[in-house]
Amino acid sequence: MFIDEVSIYIRSGDGGNGIVAFRREKYVPKGGPAGGDGGKGSDVIFKADEGIRTFMDYRYQKKFIAKSGENGMSKGMHGRKSKDLILKVPVGTIIRDKESKEILADLVENNQEVVVAKGGRGGRGNCRFATPSNPAPEIAENGEPGEERNLILELKLMADVGLVGFPSVGKSTILSVTSKAKPKIASYHFTTLAPNLGVVETKDNRSFVMADLPGLIEGASTGSGLGHKFLRHIERTKVIVHVLDMSSSEGRDPYEDYKIINNELKKYNINLMKRKQIVVANKMDIAQSNENLLKFKEKILKEEKNIEIIEISAYTKSNIDKLLYKIADTLDEIENNNEEKSEKENITENRVIYKHTKSDETFTITRDDKGAYVIKGSRIERAFKMTDFNRDSSIRRFAKQMRSMGVDEALRKKGCKNGDIVKILKGEFEFIE
Repeated sequence: MFIDEVSIYIRSGDGGNGIVAFRREKYVPKGGPAGGDGGKGSDVIFKADEGIRTFMDYRYQKKFIAKSGENGMSKGMHGRKSKDLILKVPVGTIIRDKESKEILADLVENNQEVVVAKGGRGGRGNCRFATPSNPAPEIAENGEPGEERNLILELKLMADVGLVGFPSVGKSTILSVTSKAKPKIASYHFTTLAPNLGVVETKDNRSFVMADLPGLIEGASTGSGLGHKFLRHIERTKVIVHVLDMSSSEGRDPYEDYKIINNELKKYNINLMKRKQIVVANKMDIAQSNENLLKFKEKILKEEKNIEIIEISAYTKSNIDKLLYKIADTLDEIENNNEEKSEKENITENRVIYKHTKSDETFTITRDDKGAYVIKGSRIERAFKMTDFNRDSSIRRFAKQMRSMGVDEALRKKGCKNGDIVKILKGEFEFIE
C-alpha cells in the first residue's frame, strides 16, 4: 500500500535528574558535595533512507517517545546520555509542524538527517552549586523536559520524469515496456491508484527514473477523480511527459485532453508550466490515430510553434527508443544548461532548516474561577519542572528565579496580595510579601 502522508506525535527524552549527595568516605573529613548531573535525553532524528518507499511504518504507530537520560549518581558520577531515537523515512520527505504548518525539513538526499525535537539537558547535581559562601549546597535540578510536537510527514517522489495524462491513455504500459516496473494494467479507468517508479535505461547506456502518476481528469486540482493528491509527486520532476490517446478510443478529443491536463497542472502549481514537457501521441497502431494526429497538429501549432510530438505505440513498442532518446537528451540539456542547473540545485539542495530561537521570557497572569492567579509561560514553566520541591534550598532558588523574571512585581500589579493563591501548572503557592 502506497502511503504518502501521515500525521504523527513525537516527544524527545527528558533530561535525567541531578541529585544531592555528599562524600562520606573514611579518612576524608568534610568530603563536600558529590551529587552528579543527570544525562541528556534522547533527540528525535529523522533520517532519509532510499530503501523505504512509503510511510507504511507510520500507518499504525502514531506516537514516538524517546528515552529519558539517566539520573545522576553519588561520588560526582554523571548519568548516561540516552541513545537518540532515529526514525527512517523515504527520500523526498517533507516534515511539517502540524500546528504552525511550518516546514522543518525537506530530506532530498540519502542518509540526510534532521533533529526535530531536542532532548532535555540533564539536571545539575549539588556539585555544581558549591560556592565559597555555600560549600555544602542541598540544591539539585530535575532534568529539563523534552520537546513534543505533532508533525505531518509528506512524501514527494524523487523522479527525473513524470508521466501525466487522462486515465487509460497508456502511461502504465509505457513504464512497463521501458523499465522492469510492473504496474497494474487493465481496460478500465483509474487502474493506477498510486505512483509507480521505474529505472529506465536507453540503448546508449543513459538512465533516469520515471514515475507513472495516476490518471487526471478535468477538475482534478479541486478534488475530482482521484483529486490532486498525487500531483505533488510531479513537483520534483525535471521533465513532464504528457501522454495523449491519439486514437480517441473513448470519444475524447486529444487536443481538448491536452488543454485540460495542462490547465489542471497550472491550477495546482503554476511553476509546473515552466518545466520541459514532451508530448507523446500514443496508440498510433490504431487506424484513426493518423487522422486525429493531423487535426491535433493543425490546432496545436497555431498556439505553440516549437512543440515537438513523439508518435509511439506502447502496445507494439513502436518508436519507444525515439521517445527514450528524446527524454534523455532533454535531461542532458537541463543538466548542461546553467539556468536549469541552478533551478535543479534549488530543488536538491540541503533543505534541513535550523533556526536560532530566542528563549521566550514572556509570561501571562490570569484568574481562574476560584480567584487564584494562574501564571503561564514557557520559561517559568520550564523552571518549575526543573525544581525539586522536596528540598527547601531548591524552593528558595525557584522563588529567586521568579523574582528575577519579574513575576512578583507583575503579580502585585494584577492586585495579588499577601495570602492569595498562585498557580503554575499543577503547583499551588501562597503569595507572601
